[in-house]
Amino acid sequence: MELTAGHVWTVVAAGLVFFMTPGLALFYGGMTRAKGVLNMMMMSFAALGVVGVVWVLWGGSMLAGDPVLGGLTGNPFANFGLHGLMGTEDLLSSDFSVTFAIITVALISGAIADRTRFGTWVVFTLVWVTLVYFPLAYMVWGDGLFSEDGALGRIFGEPIDFAGGLAVHINAGIAALVLILLIGARRGFGRDSGQRPHNLPLVMLGSAILWFGWFGFNAGAATTVEQAALIWTNTLVAPAAAMLAWLLTERIRDGHATSLGAASGVVAGLVAITPACANVTPIGAILLSVVAGACSAIAVGLKYRIHLDDSLDVCGVHLVSGIVGTVALGFLAIPSEGRAGLFYGGGWGLLGTQLAATLFVTLYTGVLTLVIGLVLKATMGLRITRRDEVIGVDLTQHAESAYSLKDEATGYFAGQAPARPLPGTAEAPVPAASKGDNQ
Repeated sequence: MELTAGHVWTVVAAGLVFFMTPGLALFYGGMTRAKGVLNMMMMSFAALGVVGVVWVLWGGSMLAGDPVLGGLTGNPFANFGLHGLMGTEDLLSSDFSVTFAIITVALISGAIADRTRFGTWVVFTLVWVTLVYFPLAYMVWGDGLFSEDGALGRIFGEPIDFAGGLAVHINAGIAALVLILLIGARRGFGRDSGQRPHNLPLVMLGSAILWFGWFGFNAGAATTVEQAALIWTNTLVAPAAAMLAWLLTERIRDGHATSLGAASGVVAGLVAITPACANVTPIGAILLSVVAGACSAIAVGLKYRIHLDDSLDVCGVHLVSGIVGTVALGFLAIPSEGRAGLFYGGGWGLLGTQLAATLFVTLYTGVLTLVIGLVLKATMGLRITRRDEVIGVDLTQHAESAYSLKDEATGYFAGQAPARPLPGTAEAPVPAASKGDNQ
C-alpha cells in the first residue's frame, strides 16, 4: 500500500498527541512544589510506560474488538498483542488511540500531587486504564453502549464527543475527584504558602506544548479538509477566548491577572473545545470557551473554601470545562455536522443526550475508581507518611532532587538536611499541623 496524505497526517497527529504527555509533565511539574517536581513528572512518564505495554497486550483489542458484556467494552482477547490489527489502517488508528489513553491517565495525577505512593500509582494506572478508560472509550467511540446500536444509544441517541470531552476530560476529572476524597489534603493545605507553584515559566512552557499538541489531538480524526480547517480554527480561538475570560475573572476577583491564570485558561479552553471542535462555528467556540474559562477560574478559587485539595486543578479545569464543552453542544451544535443544537433548530433532544452521557460517565467512572482506590488503599496504601511528605516526595520516593546536589559527607541533599529532628522521628513527634517546606 502506498503512503497517502491521510496516513501521514495520522502519524503526525499521533506524534503531536504523544508529545502532549511530556508537555503535561512540564505543566504539572512547574505547578507543584520544588521538592515534588520529579515525582510529578514521573507519574506522567509512568503512564507512558504502563499504558504503552497494556495497549499492545489487551488495550488495543478492547478498543477495536467485538462488543462483550452488553457493549461495555471490546473483547480484550480477540486481538491480543494487536493480533488482527496489523493492517495499515487498523494499526494507524490504534496508534492514534493509545496516545489518548496515555494522557487521560496522566491528567489524573495532578490532583494528588506531593502525597502519593509511586508504586501504588503505577498499579492504579494499569488497573484504571483497563477497567475504566478502555471500556469508556469503546462505549463512546466504538460499538459500545452509546453507539447507534448500543443500549444507551437507542434510548438517548448518540452523544457528540469528537475528541474526548466525555472519554478523556470528564472521565479524568471524576477519577481525580474520587482520589482526592480518598487520599485527603496535603499537610498545611490552605495555610502553607509553600504549596504555590514553584516554577511558573515551566508551567507556561508546558501549556504552550499542550496547545501545540492539541491541534493533533482535535484534528487527528478529521475526515475531510473542510472539517480539519474548522477544527484547527476552533482549536486556536477557543483557548484564546478562555484565557481572556480567566484573566478577566482574576482581575475582577483578585485585582490582578496572573501567568498561572493565563496558562490555566489556555488549558480550560482546549478542554472545552475538545468534544465540540468539529461541531460548532468559531463564534460558538468563543462563546462556550468564555463560559468555560470563567467557570473554571471560579471553580479553582472555590477549592480552598470547600477544603478540596485539587492540587493542580484537575477538577477545576478538566472536569468543569469538560462538562461545559460537552453540554454546550446541546445548544451550539451546527446541523451540517450531524445533530443540531437548540440554537440551530434541533430542539432539546441533543441537550438531553449530552446530559445523559455526562451523567453516565460520572457514575461509571466514579464507582469504578472508588472501588479501585479502596482496594489499593487497603492493600498497598495510597499516601506517603507524614515524615516523607515533610522531606519531599522526590527524595523519599525516588532518592533524587530536581535542583540540589547530594553532599556525600552527610548523605543529605543540599538544602535538605534537617536543622532539627524531623517530625515523626523518635526525636520529635509529628505536629498536629505545621507548614511545609518549599525546598
